[in-house]
Amino acid sequence: MKTAIILGATGLTGGRLLRLLLEDDRYGTIKLFSRSSVAFSHPKMEEHLGDLMDMEGFAAHFHAEELFCCIGTTKSKTPDQEEYKNIDYGLPVHAAKHCKENGIGTFIVISALGANPKSSVFYNRVKGEMEEAVLAENIPKTHILQPSLIGGRRKEKRWGEWIFKQLMKVANFVLVGSLEKYRSIRPEAIAGSMVWLANHKYEKKRIESDEIKYLAKILKR
Repeated sequence: MKTAIILGATGLTGGRLLRLLLEDDRYGTIKLFSRSSVAFSHPKMEEHLGDLMDMEGFAAHFHAEELFCCIGTTKSKTPDQEEYKNIDYGLPVHAAKHCKENGIGTFIVISALGANPKSSVFYNRVKGEMEEAVLAENIPKTHILQPSLIGGRRKEKRWGEWIFKQLMKVANFVLVGSLEKYRSIRPEAIAGSMVWLANHKYEKKRIESDEIKYLAKILKR
């Protein structure tokens, strides 16, 4: 059975992913690296708590077949741009480097729809720069998921995001055809597609929101 590492298991999507992997017979050990506990135990689960900004602190346990990176923040939660970049660029890129050094052959990371290293929008540019840096590590099986706005209830209140989600519920009905990828997406769909990608051959490196939903549906079949 396989061993997987999750970064960000206490988050909205990471929590869904953790549940899927714990229920999946292909996985024998799930290692969680985070600052805080998921607050439950499971015989397949190992928690390693510490500062994710100091990835070296996890070096002794950084061994697995797969790594899932579900780390991310928002402008409202992290308004300081330098701090934001340390999280949304620095953490995934450092994780990818550790994968390369430790022979972890699968790296799957969540980015965002609109990521572009040449974007004039800071947040889209950071995501785009992260994607390029991750791909530069040449990990054999790398997939970058680019979801649109992620639906679902978070532990913390993000009022601006909540209002936008309500508007998106209405907009989803008119976003059809080539615009379908801009519809909001459930965290369960992102988690499901990550599990499917880890266990199947798939050529595409960057996967947009509508395709993420499609892959998640395949997993359920």
